[in-house]
Amino acid sequence: MPFKIVLDDITKMNTKAIVNSANEYLIKGGGVCKAIFDAADDIQLEIECASIGHCPIGHAVATKGYQLKAKYIIHACGPVYNKSNVDESEKMLRSAYRNSLELADKLEIESIAFPLISSGIYGYPRKEAFRIASDEISSFVKTKEMMVYLVLYDKTDYVSDRMRFSKIDQFIKSNYDPQKEIDIRNESNRKWIEKDFSVRYRIEPPKERKRDINKIKHEVKIEHNEEDVPISDIRYARSLDDIFKNMEETFSLMLLRLINEKGKDHTEVYKKANIDRRLFSKIKNNKNYIPKKQTVIAFAIALELSIDETKDLLLKAGYALSMSSKFDVIIMYHIKNEIYDIFDINEVLFSYDQLLLGA
Repeated sequence: MPFKIVLDDITKMNTKAIVNSANEYLIKGGGVCKAIFDAADDIQLEIECASIGHCPIGHAVATKGYQLKAKYIIHACGPVYNKSNVDESEKMLRSAYRNSLELADKLEIESIAFPLISSGIYGYPRKEAFRIASDEISSFVKTKEMMVYLVLYDKTDYVSDRMRFSKIDQFIKSNYDPQKEIDIRNESNRKWIEKDFSVRYRIEPPKERKRDINKIKHEVKIEHNEEDVPISDIRYARSLDDIFKNMEETFSLMLLRLINEKGKDHTEVYKKANIDRRLFSKIKNNKNYIPKKQTVIAFAIALELSIDETKDLLLKAGYALSMSSKFDVIIMYHIKNEIYDIFDINEVLFSYDQLLLGA
């Protein structure tokens, strides 16, 4: 099941379990820990924690959720950040996430919400804490059926790596046109529009009266930009046979065909797409099912499709890629650069306040 980053109050998450960033002695602390104790009915929770007594650093224990929406609280004991032994701090923090997830799996918990463990009064640098949380959670959900949320209280909990994003910033600056805002999901406007999408279609006229359909080329070219990594580098040419082939094919049928053609397994694809198994079943079993745009793109990323193939898959669901959408431009950047890790892409989308893929 998927992994999703959200801005919220962890005590209000409607999940089967929430995780408390706990201390070794399981006593009420500050920050997230205090908020959870207060919301859960701290007297009852303190009594149960006292009966457990102790939790080693890097480990986790479970209690009831009491007055919380969550049935369980998993208390994960993260490390106090040690600048003189960073490797050990990271080892213990990873262990806290891993043991919490394994405990949740044993309890047959289908949904769980994590805070950014150790990033508060324990002093773990937020950028590193986020990286470790993302690594451990994304690795876990690739093999397990559990919905996992990483809950950030506000955007300051997430500190992006600006060096990493410098090329993305340049790409957006070169290609994103906020003046051309349109809603490409509008039922009455689900088509390619030259002006709005900065896309030029050209069908070359035949030199002879007798038409040879295989020689008529369909070229898509994104308008030229002089800046770094311009979208103009992305183009393709194909015959009208290719264009008209499978015109009656629905999104669901095309997705299943692509999975088969790529030699992929269904489970592998929906997990890599950060998609819930139940949603994939709906798509698979209903040939006329139309998912959200970010779901379609999630499958395109999971299948490592080209811009050409991604455009075709989107069109089957009535969507398109637009220079007027920052979300779309970010997706184009990753496909152009063959970056197909959906969790990395979601970190970028989150940083730019965009919808996330999958989930």
